[in-house]
Amino acid sequence: MTKILVIRFSSIGDIVLTSPVIRCIKEQLDNVELHVLTKKQYASLYATNPHVDFLHEWGEENDIVLSDLKIANFDYVIDLHKNLRTSKIKSHLRKESFTFPKLNIQKWLYVNFKWNNMPDIHIVDRYFEAVKPLGVVNDQKGIDFRIKIDFMSFTKRFPGKEKYIAVAIGAQFATKRVPAEVMADILRDLPINIALVGGPDDREVGEEISKLLPNQKVNNTCGALSIHESAQVVKDAQVLITNDTGMMHIGSAFETPIVSIWGNTVPDFGMYPYRPQAPKSYSIHEVKGLKCRPCSKIGFAKCPKKHFKCMMDHDVVDIKGQITSFLEF
Repeated sequence: MTKILVIRFSSIGDIVLTSPVIRCIKEQLDNVELHVLTKKQYASLYATNPHVDFLHEWGEENDIVLSDLKIANFDYVIDLHKNLRTSKIKSHLRKESFTFPKLNIQKWLYVNFKWNNMPDIHIVDRYFEAVKPLGVVNDQKGIDFRIKIDFMSFTKRFPGKEKYIAVAIGAQFATKRVPAEVMADILRDLPINIALVGGPDDREVGEEISKLLPNQKVNNTCGALSIHESAQVVKDAQVLITNDTGMMHIGSAFETPIVSIWGNTVPDFGMYPYRPQAPKSYSIHEVKGLKCRPCSKIGFAKCPKKHFKCMMDHDVVDIKGQITSFLEF
């Protein structure tokens, strides 16, 4: 038996984007025992993946985790995070390891000098560079995300009997989030119910959006559902409207059409919706021509230039038209 350890610590979107690699390892290599190492708070994202045989949680008792990993005696380590911590872990395990081109220099040049030398390659395909030496190739089947919820409890909190669109309003940084007033302009007068999804920190913004749409039925589920329950809301929606956030990548696992709205980050970084099997089932909306964009590869708590044009100047009519087009498809 060949034992393989895959490492990816965070965050939601990045972890979801490792699923094609994990699937292909298990399906293309014979007699493989696949282990995954991730941060404890993200373990639920791997826990339902049928291709993961053993899940190791990095958190409070890391000495014990390292000991367990050493005892496992892996044949290969696949590093899909590639930072100082993973380098130390690989050094501790002393096993043959492979990683991927993270392109940090290219990203830095793009952010600081607006020199776009990024290859036109999705990060999923860059992840596959790490398993190329093992003979594993991309099967082009897209993202895996297996939902595990208590449907009886879920349906009490989210009846969802009528058709609706899902709107993922959260993101780790404010400069990646569509402002409430802009989102309300996008959603206003759409002839369908609306379900807002996000975490507890998004609840207040969800209420603000709801108040700006008094004549529409808006269900603010932010903070009320688990990530798997929110994924179910997205899966059952007619369309997903989303920021550049983890829920966009979870949504890519389903057949729900995606309307992605971008702020300070850019799709050129290689983390747009990954659907090689259905490239026309999503759209990308960004304000092009801004000399200040991208201002970061992740985001800020507020716009460094104080004008936030990358979100405020979106073509609302164009976005509404795309939503309507997907609804009529």
